[in-house]
Order: sequence, then structure tokens, then C-alpha cells
Amino acid sequence: MTRKVLVVTGTRAEFGLLRGLMTNIVSAPNLELQLIATGMHLSPRFGSTYTEIEEAGFGIDLKIDLMLEGDSPEDISKSIGFGMTGFAKAYKKLQPDLVIVLGDRFELLPAVISALISVIPVAHLHGGETTEGAFDESIRHAVTKMSHLHFVATDEYRKRVIQLGENPDHVYNVGGLGVDAIKRTKLMTRLELENSLGFTFGERNLLITFHPATLEQGQSIHQLNELLAALHRLQDTKLLFTLPNADTGSRQLIGLINRFVASHPHSRAYPSLGQLRYLTCMSIVDGVVGNSSSGIAEAPTLKTGTVNIGNRQKGRLMAASVINCSTERDAISHAIARLYDRSFRHVLNSVKNPYGDGGAAERIVGHISEVKLQGLEKKPFYDLNLK
Repeated sequence: MTRKVLVVTGTRAEFGLLRGLMTNIVSAPNLELQLIATGMHLSPRFGSTYTEIEEAGFGIDLKIDLMLEGDSPEDISKSIGFGMTGFAKAYKKLQPDLVIVLGDRFELLPAVISALISVIPVAHLHGGETTEGAFDESIRHAVTKMSHLHFVATDEYRKRVIQLGENPDHVYNVGGLGVDAIKRTKLMTRLELENSLGFTFGERNLLITFHPATLEQGQSIHQLNELLAALHRLQDTKLLFTLPNADTGSRQLIGLINRFVASHPHSRAYPSLGQLRYLTCMSIVDGVVGNSSSGIAEAPTLKTGTVNIGNRQKGRLMAASVINCSTERDAISHAIARLYDRSFRHVLNSVKNPYGDGGAAERIVGHISEVKLQGLEKKPFYDLNLK
């Protein structure tokens, strides 16, 4: 009997991680892929990236508009409310056997809450991780408690999901999907990327992504200004920015970045590079700068150094290629300078990514093809104190 597996995607980065898994689901003889696009994918302000899904050859069964009109706490809460209505209707129409969600963003909350109420099992990818500077931390763990199958990236994260009371038999360490994306992608040449971007790389190049640290309200503008001040000091360095996600306070950050780019001809900003261009860019530049998880989970596989700023990613397992620093401009400048230090460049040659060597998508499909779904909705708490 064919299982209908519904994948939910709300952001450009998330789709990049899910893409290989979706391809494997399509190829599996006993699985049928269903797909919902929501969140930033449907927003022109963030590049209407649902078109990237369609260009990749995937049919979108339903689009659920969260009405991302603003970025205040009230706006985000309203978006979650719109999502609740949309997902409830979607599940009634599509009747999936399993819902798959990835990560920790607010777009996932209406998807998993509606699945819980509709008694549909949920498989959660990349649970058990910690990010102390963002409310994504709480969302991730809440999604874990509303999910039934767990596919984590490391043994440490597996232990944390079990610590949350989840049955070890349903918690699988499959490795990171970001590593999968790199392994399966044939990257562009430098010239191909330059022609695609309309941008010429220099002798030194940096890729910058800075998102709001949502648990540090009111500080994100100051933190980004400090980063931009550090970048302003650089000479003979080309700068490529990818714009922030649809989080609280993101609009002001986007405005700051656009003004910086307008006054610095050696820099460019893009709402979305797309997976191929982003990974190629990451492989070419001298370092990834900011507070994005891609600098933690993907950059080490490409032997690219990362300057991780502030607390947004605090708590994640990190490779030796990651340089942590505070949000002050002098600390950022010092960390960027270290990217070019000969001893650090030597470390990059042998760096090992703690998120594995690939194969996560195949492992996940293997499990969801075979696991018994009936009865998963009744989930006893796995109490470590009683074991």
C-alpha cells in the first residue's frame, strides 16, 4: 500500500535541505510525495521562492499563505493563526499518512499543531539541537513533543530528544541533510557563478548572512550596525549578502543592509541565491560571516571558514572551522582577520564536519518506508528516571 508523505516547506534554506529527501521519496516504490509551500516561499519581498520548487521539478499540491505583511510580534502571531486555518483545511483535503517538517521556524507550529489535532503522525527532522539566542529553540523542542518520528543529525542530539521523553526506537541518527545537499550537487564554476550573479569576485571575498536574534529584542539593529562597521573597514574585499529571514525585526535589518550595499560598490545583496548558487558561493569565498546555521552545518564540508557572531547559534555542535566572536565590531574584525591566518587555513584542510558524511535522505526514506505508522499517535512518555 502506498503511503502519502506530505512535506511542508516554508523557507528557501529549508527547501534546499529537503530537496534530496523529496527526490528520494518520489523514487521510493511505496511512497507518494505531497508538498505544501508556505511562509516566505509565497512572499514577493523574499523572492517568491516557491518558483524555485517548481523549477526543480516538484509539483506543489497546496500553497498556504501566512500573510507575512509585517515582522512585529503581533504580525508573526497573526501569521501562525492564518496557518492554523490553512493547514487544517489542507490535511482534510490531502489526507496524508505522514507529515514531514524540518527544523525550528514559526511556520512549523501551525503545521504540527493541526497535524496533532487531525491525528496525523509527524516526522521531525533536525530536532534535539540548541540555539540559545532565538525563540526557535523553544519551537524546535515543542515540535519534537508533537512529533512521532525523529531524524536527528548527531548522537548528542539523539540523546537530547530522548531526554525530552521520546521513545529511543523512534529516534534515528541519520546525519545532517545539509551535507547531503553538498554531496549531491555539482557546483558551478567561478565564471558561471559570476555570470549568473552579475558580480565579479575579487582576491578576497566574504559571504554574509545575518538574521535577527529573536530572544535579544532591540539588539539586532545594534549588532548588525557593528557588523557593518567591521565590514566597512575591509579593503580589497568583495561582499555578498543574503538577506534575513522573515523573523521579528527583519525589515529594519534588510533596510540597513540595502543602504550599506548602495554606498559600497564592492558589495551586493540578494533576497535568495538559490541552493546551487549559495553552495557554490560558499565554496568560493574565504569565509562565511554572520549567524546563519549554514556556516555551522554546511560550510565545514566545503572546507570554508565561518565567523559566527553572537548567541543565535550558541549551543550547536561546531567544527574547528567555526570562529565564534561577540557582536562588537573589534571582535568581528579580529575574527575576520583570523580567517586569513595561515595556521587557520591549515586547519581547514583537515576539518571534520560533526554532521556526518552524507546519506541522510536515503536513511530517512528507508525508515519511513518500513516503520509501522498505526498506533504512533499514542505516545507514552519515555521517562529516563524509570529506566
